[in-house]
Order: sequence, then C-alpha cells, then structure tokens
Amino acid sequence: MSKTFSLLPHRLSHRRVGKTTVRNMLTALVFISPWLAGFLIFTLYPAVASAYWSFCQYAAMRPPKWIGLSNYTYLVTKDHLFYTALGNTLYYAAFFIPLSTILAIGLAVLLNTRVRGISFYRALFYVPSIVPLICSAILWMWILNPQYGLANAVLRWVGLRPLGWLSSPTWSKPGLLLLGLWAGVGNPMLIYLAGLLNIPQALYEAADMDGASGLRKFWHITLPLLTPVMFFNIVTIFIATFQYFTEAYVMTASPQWGGVPGGPMDSTTFYMLVLYNNAFKYFKLGYASAMAWILLVVVLVLTLLLFRSSRTWVHYAEMEA
Repeated sequence: MSKTFSLLPHRLSHRRVGKTTVRNMLTALVFISPWLAGFLIFTLYPAVASAYWSFCQYAAMRPPKWIGLSNYTYLVTKDHLFYTALGNTLYYAAFFIPLSTILAIGLAVLLNTRVRGISFYRALFYVPSIVPLICSAILWMWILNPQYGLANAVLRWVGLRPLGWLSSPTWSKPGLLLLGLWAGVGNPMLIYLAGLLNIPQALYEAADMDGASGLRKFWHITLPLLTPVMFFNIVTIFIATFQYFTEAYVMTASPQWGGVPGGPMDSTTFYMLVLYNNAFKYFKLGYASAMAWILLVVVLVLTLLLFRSSRTWVHYAEMEA
C-alpha cells in the first residue's frame, strides 16, 4: 500500500509535465500559425503545383492536361531561345561574379582605412544598393544613351569612339554589367567591411615586425581570413544572377532601345525574361514551370560544385583562430 502511494506523486508529476508540454506546444503553434499558413499557401503549394504543371499543357484558362515529359523534351531539343537565354545568363554570371567580388573587396579595404569622414564615404558608396531597381534602370538608360548619355560623353572627352550600348548586340550586356556593378556592389562591400573589422590587429602588428609589405599582408592575412565571407557573398550573388530580370526588362523595353525586351537580336534575352514571357505573355504556364525546374536543377548543381570547391580555398580554421 505504501509503495502505491509513493508512486502516485511521480505519476501525477508526469501528467502535469505532459499537460504543460501540450499547452506550450499549442501556444507555440498558435503563434507560428501565420508563418505556417504563409509557407503552405505561398511557398509549398506553388512549388508542388509548379512541379505538377511542368508535366502538363496548361494555359491558365483551361485545366491542365498531362503530357508527360513533352515540355522538357521540347525545351532541350527544339527551343533555340532556351539555349540563347541560358548562354546570356551564364555570360552575365561569369563576368559579374568576379568583377563584383574584386570591386567589393577593393572598396571594403579602402573604406576600412582610418581617415576623416570615413562614415560619410561608407554611406556614399552604399547608397546605390538601396536605390530601387526601376529607378536605377531609368537612370542608366540616360547614362547609356548613345546620343546624349554621360557614358559616351566621357568616351568622347578622352578621345574614344562612342558606343551603341543597349542598341548594339556587342555592347548590350557590358552596359547591363556596368549597371549591375553600380547597383549591386554595396551589400557585399558592407559584408566584406564587417569581415575586415573582425580580423585581429595583432596579426598585422606581427607582420609589421617581420617587415611585411602592404601587399604581402593583404595576400597572406587579409585575403585568407576573408575567404569565408567571400564564399558566402559568391554563393548569394551566384544565385541572384541566375534570376536577373528587372533591369534588362525595363531598359530594353524602353522605346529608345527599340521597345523589345531582350533586344537587340536577343543579346539581353536572359533566362528569367523567357520564363516570364512564357508564363505571363503567352500564358504557357506548364512550359514556364518546366523552365523554372530546369533552372532550379542547374543552379543546384552549380552551387553544390561551388560548395565542394570551397574545401580547397575557404580557410575556416584561420578564421576561428
């Protein structure tokens, strides 16, 4: 009898703990229910629906009709614009990622110096990154204008031949690269600056005692300790460049460049522009969904390769030390 009564408080405490746990869980679910609803409605359902539609002929106004792998087969074997858009996107990524990385690191190193008014200069170089993309595109439409633009005025001033920029298939993508570098370097520059501020000054003092030059200190101390930050920025910029759309669409759709998004001669036809046209201009939602999933696979594979390559050049041990 005494043994039974001795076990009773233990059982009651377990029941008490169980009720408290359930109550806390229900309370937590109530608080995160808005996020769960948003995730299910705006993320999970569109992803699942897009995966299904990619195997269907779906024109928005009619119910989807299952056609199997036809969308993927046509994309890979017959749609020449698919390869043009993919090539333009890879071209932009191949130039923008290294150029933006070099420029952002260079600006971060300059803005890490102790000079009077450095806070003003940091804010000044960061301002372009907070300008809305539409405003940036309109501004650079004027800068790159072949008749009265600032870019050609500078070229004439230094004695060079003016360029056609977005009206020329040769110079259209370099023109968009200039816009991208102006507007897209601020955020990675700020992250690099934070990484520079976290590097222990004792390492530079030891290098000074050994008589190391500024270039050797940058190459053997600054750059290795920045590689984790560099890896993060490269991955995020890499993913963003494959979604490049707004600037190219706004600038090439302007009447002064012919009014045809993706021109001239499809030189600025990026992957997301083709996807957008198929989905919202031609209402080929099934075809556009197939393009979206191919893009996901391409970005996923290239990102995994980038992660694997990081083992050879990202130095986490030094960062932790």
